[in-house]
Amino acid sequence: MVRLTYDLSTPILGRDVLVVEDIIDTGLTMNYLLDNLKTRKPNSIKVCSLLEKPERLISPVAIDYLGFTIDNLFVIGYGLDFDDRYRNVPYIGYINGLEE
Repeated sequence: MVRLTYDLSTPILGRDVLVVEDIIDTGLTMNYLLDNLKTRKPNSIKVCSLLEKPERLISPVAIDYLGFTIDNLFVIGYGLDFDDRYRNVPYIGYINGLEE
């Protein structure tokens, strides 16, 4: 279930929107967000994601700009964390035994 805790502070009517995401896993959250943004009638919406896990996709997302496709591993670094740790690691790594 997706719950919005903060909404846009500026209208996007007629504007070009770029949604930047760290990782697209199941696609459910991103599709919820895209559907929500489309109701606000922007000129265009594009998606940029650093990572994508195709094996986990339940709801496919059209990603316009993609950094890397990865296997179904629990990744850390560059803002991705495990139990509030490893977020500041200056590379993307994975933790053995924590496949999602």
